[in-house]
Amino acid sequence: MTYVLHYAPDNASLIVRLALEHRGLPFDTRLVDRRTQSQRSAAYLALNPHGLIPVLETPQGPLFETGAIVLWLGDTHGGLGPGPQSPDRGAYLKWLFFTANTLHPVLRMMFYPEKYIGPDSAHHTALRTGLHNQICAALAALEQIAASRPDWLGAQSPSALDFYIAACLRWCALYPTNVPRGWFDLGATPALAALCKRLECLPCVHAVQTAEGLGATPFTAPQYANPPHGSAT
Repeated sequence: MTYVLHYAPDNASLIVRLALEHRGLPFDTRLVDRRTQSQRSAAYLALNPHGLIPVLETPQGPLFETGAIVLWLGDTHGGLGPGPQSPDRGAYLKWLFFTANTLHPVLRMMFYPEKYIGPDSAHHTALRTGLHNQICAALAALEQIAASRPDWLGAQSPSALDFYIAACLRWCALYPTNVPRGWFDLGATPALAALCKRLECLPCVHAVQTAEGLGATPFTAPQYANPPHGSAT
């Protein structure tokens, strides 16, 4: 079967797209146009009732939640992390879910504070200050793991966790567009920075760079996306 990825440029679908490209799996794409709020359309809500991106259409039905999708792809096709019988499975899963359930949601709160505490911009500033501390703590924990050089993170063959962390680091450097970026320094996490540099040499990253307009160094020195189709924000 050819999978169908419902995506928006430089959104969480980026992680799934990297996984699909890395494994050489056949897939088509369907743009979810954020400028017209297509993620709120009846057709999209029938696939993901939460109205979030991405969705991957599979023989087992539509899948949503980025972590669930990449875990399912890895279990179905291999090559994206330790398999169910691997002794490294537990360690890999806890950090994959830490990234999906702790780091990623905090980033979402930083990007869209109005969804959580209303429209008052003064409150947004206070919230983001606290969130910066949480993000830096999460990245420090991931840095410690990456520096220990497990086979499933920062290795020659990337896992879905590599893709997930690299995307989160990219977003830390770029978003939201209207606030200072001084709180974030990729150089403070050298093992994660090395992970990002290795990924930028991979054919799957080159393919996604072109498809989503991510520029020449999408993880080590990211620039705002200039996609051929759709909008990143």
